[in-house]
Amino acid sequence: MDQESLKVGRRVRTLRDERGLSLRALAEACDLSVNAISMIERDESSPRVSTLHLLARALNVRITDFFESENQRSVVFVRRGDRAGTTSNDITIESIGTGLRNQQLEPFIVTIPGGSSSGEHVEHPGQEFVYCLEGRVEYAVSGDAFILEPGDSLLFDATQSHFFRNAEAARAKILLVLQSPEGTGVARERHMARDTLTR
Repeated sequence: MDQESLKVGRRVRTLRDERGLSLRALAEACDLSVNAISMIERDESSPRVSTLHLLARALNVRITDFFESENQRSVVFVRRGDRAGTTSNDITIESIGTGLRNQQLEPFIVTIPGGSSSGEHVEHPGQEFVYCLEGRVEYAVSGDAFILEPGDSLLFDATQSHFFRNAEAARAKILLVLQSPEGTGVARERHMARDTLTR
């Protein structure tokens, strides 16, 4: 995981350079500090899920673009040990499928320690699918709370305000699939839109 996490920082730098953005310009576009972005690019800090959302929106890319190589394919096969991902404050997001041409679905495994949450509520175009793999997770959608236990799933229109949290002591793990109309990057951006993953 550590080696793959380092690739995220290099990819952020590459995408920023391709767009001709200075560190300051990117920082202003995504409401992060210049120092925070610089540390991510130098592999001195792993971005949280919320930070990835912010960076993706500012760079106009999908979150999975931070985890993929330049080569896009018509078939993507990912072995368990080859997942790209990043960890921050013990919250881990792993991309489990990226690099498909015209990709619109973005699947992730998210591991949430006890007492952690995604922070503030977000909304974004498209749909969101959540499947609980382990532990117990609360997902709030438009004021309604859904408690997911292993085997439970939730599918909703992601334009509704939503967030998740693990109020238990034990860690939880979910399969999170984001879908955006016409492959737009707004879903990932908003989800990871604020650096507010909390413990």
